[in-house]
Amino acid sequence: MDGLRRGRRLAVLLAAGLAAVASPASAGKAGVLGLPALNAQLIAQVNALRAREGLRPVRISPSLAAAAGRHSSQMAEHGFFAHRSADGSAFWRRIEHYYPLQGFRNWEVGENLLWASPGVDAREAVRLWLASPSHRRTLLDPRYREIGVAAVRSSAAPGVFRGLDVTIVTADFGTRR
Repeated sequence: MDGLRRGRRLAVLLAAGLAAVASPASAGKAGVLGLPALNAQLIAQVNALRAREGLRPVRISPSLAAAAGRHSSQMAEHGFFAHRSADGSAFWRRIEHYYPLQGFRNWEVGENLLWASPGVDAREAVRLWLASPSHRRTLLDPRYREIGVAAVRSSAAPGVFRGLDVTIVTADFGTRR
């Protein structure tokens, strides 16, 4: 856990991204398509996991979903894969813009990332995250009460994705008290 101070206690959990690469896709600039069904399936899988572990479920946060959506889209459009935002700022700064600290004493956020080519289903995404100690900690952190998930698809993602047909997932977790 990486703790940061900002007037009030601000704890930020970082989780390194996982990458899975398969077959190449056609080159060329392609639009980014949101995958709402995968988002819902991922949240269901996360909550099923948390229930098996005796943890409370996380509820959907439109604010965290907006932060996750922006990040997944920017990674697909600009060809990078990182917790840092497109402008180079720390991931918690991006999340804070959508999920502010205002009015709360404590604010904590965490983020899991994943990309796969050409795609990934919810069960496999959670399995991959569980195989990584930092991702597992984020998924099973009992302090988190809310989640926002954004999966996107790009048929020819630039940069680190090498023009592949990819699915990129950002899962932002948070709690405010």
